[in-house]
Amino acid sequence: MKKSEHRRITVQRGEPEIQPVKRALVTGSAGFIGSHLCDRFIKEGYNVVGMDNLLTGTLKNIEHLFPLKNFEFFFHDVSKFVHVPGDLDFILHFASPASPADYLRMPIQTLKVGSLGTHNLLGLAKAKNARILMASTSEVYGDPLVHPQHEEYWGHVNPVGPRGVYDEAKRFQEAITMAYHNYHGLDTRIARIFNTFGPRMRIDDGRALPAFISQALKGDDITVFGSGSQTRSFCYVDDLVEGIFRLLHSDCYLPVNLGNPEEISIKQFAEEIVSLTGSESRIVFKPLPEDDPKQRQPDVSRAKQKLGWQPVISRQEGLKRTLEYFRSLPVFLKQKETQIN
Repeated sequence: MKKSEHRRITVQRGEPEIQPVKRALVTGSAGFIGSHLCDRFIKEGYNVVGMDNLLTGTLKNIEHLFPLKNFEFFFHDVSKFVHVPGDLDFILHFASPASPADYLRMPIQTLKVGSLGTHNLLGLAKAKNARILMASTSEVYGDPLVHPQHEEYWGHVNPVGPRGVYDEAKRFQEAITMAYHNYHGLDTRIARIFNTFGPRMRIDDGRALPAFISQALKGDDITVFGSGSQTRSFCYVDDLVEGIFRLLHSDCYLPVNLGNPEEISIKQFAEEIVSLTGSESRIVFKPLPEDDPKQRQPDVSRAKQKLGWQPVISRQEGLKRTLEYFRSLPVFLKQKETQIN
């Protein structure tokens, strides 16, 4: 029996009923968010197909899934033709460099996975008659002139600036997804993801949280760009995954913001990390990168109304869980052992 033909037997009113087990493809499955999605869908009883070219992901994030019969992995770049044998019910497209450090280092790959990769996966969804969810981003709003950002806001983006490779790749991704929805009648979903954090973030991915925690644990200066007055809103990964799961199973085809509306300045956030870690690190300031957004806060009214979703894990609780993960990493365990000895 093929994996796509697996069946689950349930009992209803005393009679056995055979129900098909849903099969989901997750691209970017070895990445931060993608790996957590694989965990959630496995937990829900789905057959999961992971796909990643490991450009920014790592197999360590999903190695615990390899012994499972309902998980399989394809090493593949979705910017090239994508073929998955068997049936597919859902596709979740999370393949893309997502941090400034990554997409500034790999601008062409970022544009290709947002354009060619998205086109390939839309074609796959059409061929398999599968529902597809696109991982978009709050970066489609650019450096916003509207605050907080709601889904009807069209954004304020510099297409030829250094961040344009990511911003415009995601804006194109949304546009072609809606074109497939309107022209082909494809069953599509679009998640606009705001700053998310949690275990499995890379230390070197260049984003504020892993940078601050890593610097604090090492006792290095904590680097804040600009005056630190720019704001962000941080959502714990478990909350985000719950929102994605609900969006995928909803009937909402319009873009939906998913993030935590609790806003904090970057300077305050750095101070929070110093306090949480008990570090003696100093906060130092460096010039603000070009086109860095001054404000970022999601309006999640649509998610509340359409999905019955809102974040439930506080930033403080999420930071404790994330700090515990970082402290468990070999580089920091070794550092702790050295300090003890």
